[in-house]
Amino acid sequence: MNILYAASEALPYIASGGLADVAGSLPAALCKAGQDARVVVPLYKSIKQELRDSLRFVCNFQVPVGWRQQYCGVFEGKIGTTTYYLIDNEYYFGRDGVYGFYDDCERFCFFSRAILEMIGHIDWQPQVINCNDWQTALTPVYLQIFYKHLPQFENIKTVFTIHNIQYQGKYGTEVLSEVMGIPAYYNSLLMYDGCVNMMKAAFESSDKITTVSPSYAWEILDPWYSHGLDRALTNKQYKLTGFLNGIDVDLYNPEKDPLIAKNFNTKDLSGKAECKKALIEELKLAPGDEPIIGIVTRFVSHKGVDLIRAVFEDMVADGCKFVVLGSGDKMYEDFFREMAYRYPDKVSVTIGFVPSLAKRIYASADMFLMPSQSEPCGLAQMISLRYGTIPVVRETGGLRDSIIDAGNPEAGGNGFTFKTYTAHDMLDAVRRALALYRDPKNWRNLMVFAMGCDNSWAKSAELYQGLYRELVG
Repeated sequence: MNILYAASEALPYIASGGLADVAGSLPAALCKAGQDARVVVPLYKSIKQELRDSLRFVCNFQVPVGWRQQYCGVFEGKIGTTTYYLIDNEYYFGRDGVYGFYDDCERFCFFSRAILEMIGHIDWQPQVINCNDWQTALTPVYLQIFYKHLPQFENIKTVFTIHNIQYQGKYGTEVLSEVMGIPAYYNSLLMYDGCVNMMKAAFESSDKITTVSPSYAWEILDPWYSHGLDRALTNKQYKLTGFLNGIDVDLYNPEKDPLIAKNFNTKDLSGKAECKKALIEELKLAPGDEPIIGIVTRFVSHKGVDLIRAVFEDMVADGCKFVVLGSGDKMYEDFFREMAYRYPDKVSVTIGFVPSLAKRIYASADMFLMPSQSEPCGLAQMISLRYGTIPVVRETGGLRDSIIDAGNPEAGGNGFTFKTYTAHDMLDAVRRALALYRDPKNWRNLMVFAMGCDNSWAKSAELYQGLYRELVG
């Protein structure tokens, strides 16, 4: 099958979040399984020069944006067995950064339509276009309105994947004619709760809707999780399914990772102790064998930072050390800075995102704390498992699907979980983890089991192939 994976970011070219990991890994797994999966992303200014130098110019054409025509160039790159198409327009993408601009609506309307225009200018025809999040939500809409009647497009099927339903592409009605160029008689396709909602339009227009975990697929039918879109999704349940994301097991491999202090595997865990010792020295924490809890996250409320803040000093009093990496809301950044100031021997805080430090935290910590209020999939808990760092998570979304409480070893317990979104339930899960940590033999068994959990893309790629085959026939 020919599959075009459309995303606003993809590794190794550009990344700002988990979508880039998925867009860089899933097509590669599909190619490994024998499919011809290709990726299309914008050619951002932020893409490194060495990657730009490896690109080949393919073609250029004009793309309708509202009442005007905009230049579009297409470049092609090859990463492993995966072909990438990069959409070039200096006005829209020749800027520092990926998102957060006043004209993001116009930028990604252009990108969504350029994907379809590109198909008419390259020597390859997709059978399925898999779009991702609101930035590509208009591709199935444009396909249905402007292209489906053309022979080249009549058999193309579309899949829309929700990575985070909170970000929907909501704008005022003026964009319908000025930016999108949508005829007035199609306005109802895009309108929702008094404004334009691109994600809702994708629900209406795409052939299938997927999410990044089975639990998230049913959670977003509940108003608590849906950010207002539950009514639109309830009517489209027959299209909706959820497949758990995977991780790149070669990129996150404790046996070969060049960024950690010492490599290790399930047969020889001594390297993990060396990693822990090196991290303590690097971050100037007090030496000792107290358990280190790692936190690598965005400092926003839905990541559960409020719970951490409520009982942080209780956990320190219980004998925990903390290594924290992240950025976000100022009140959370200030809180963690204050904790590092109060407990300089026990708490290290780095504001920002440093990928190499994140790797060292995954490899060196004893536990990984992820008490999210909502979590569509989550990759951090899978990465920490890979490095033998035991996750402590709230049972929501992909966390529920990937982490089973160690209190239930017969079910394959690989971490510690709690159900209700309360600080003391989280504290109880941490304390249960600490109790097992003080039993070295059973803790080691848990580490070995965690490292053996299969969170590779192979399983997910098989499920996606089944979905694509169902559409293609």
